[in-house]
Amino acid sequence: MLKYMAKRLVSAIPVMLIVGIIAFALAHMSGGDPARVIAGDGATDAQVEALRQQMGLNASLPDQLWSWFVDLLHGNLGYSYILNEPVTPTILSHVFPTLSVAVFGELLSLAVAIPLGVLAADKQGRFADKAVLAFATLTTSLPSFLAGLLLMIIFVLQAKLLPASGFIYPADSFGGYILHLVLPGISVATLQIAIISRMTRSSMIDALDSDYIRTAKAKGMSRPIQLWRHAFKNSSISVLTVVGQSFGELIAGAIVVETVFNVPGIGQLVVNSILRRDYQMIQGIMIFVAMVFIVVNLITDILYAVIDPRIRERSF
Repeated sequence: MLKYMAKRLVSAIPVMLIVGIIAFALAHMSGGDPARVIAGDGATDAQVEALRQQMGLNASLPDQLWSWFVDLLHGNLGYSYILNEPVTPTILSHVFPTLSVAVFGELLSLAVAIPLGVLAADKQGRFADKAVLAFATLTTSLPSFLAGLLLMIIFVLQAKLLPASGFIYPADSFGGYILHLVLPGISVATLQIAIISRMTRSSMIDALDSDYIRTAKAKGMSRPIQLWRHAFKNSSISVLTVVGQSFGELIAGAIVVETVFNVPGIGQLVVNSILRRDYQMIQGIMIFVAMVFIVVNLITDILYAVIDPRIRERSF
């Protein structure tokens, strides 16, 4: 397995190089002079030029890109002259709120979507199946930020049951930490619930029409055992694929929802960095998000092998 993981990590290097070039290009296409922004309107041309020299902005774009890549290989995502601090610890200080919202939303979506998908497959063509499909269609068409606003109106303004915004770390108050995750978590889970429930339904329908399920029926096995022990187990690969591929979308949804609920995560950092033309921070965030995608895909591939021995034999 270690050999397989090493191969997957090596194959991720070209991806990181491409993402790095795109991040560098997009950051420098945004316009404006970061040295002028940092120095302020009252700075003289000489002061701005000195700051440009200090930031390395006088070098050609290829030289700047090469220097950035060299630093990246040493685990250094750069230095934010806007915030006057290294990029890496700044990003890491904003990661926990974003991952908290994303993981909470993922767990919630799995807890809701998988039973709904299994139910819809078991009741194919009946009222329960149509109700699940209608619910999935509704959640698909509901953007996460709009879901957040609607939830805020219902549970904050009307019912007054949950906090409207902010974030509390579990070390300060675990109960407060969970309460502040409920609304953002539900908001980012809406789209996931639709995607996972549909895939679960589709995979389960195929599984329930297979020979081994007919054999299980013939042996007199109960319906729950047929559904969960046999059909769902063989459908889990397809469900896992969707979960792994859509986790990145869930991270993106969490970044958007953070603005609605004033969560101090990566989303807040992204918006502020763009407004400040903080090139180094923007590049660092893009690389970090790309690394999250790569790690999630690696974990997904490993889980494939854990669930299905046939994949393990071919891969390892």
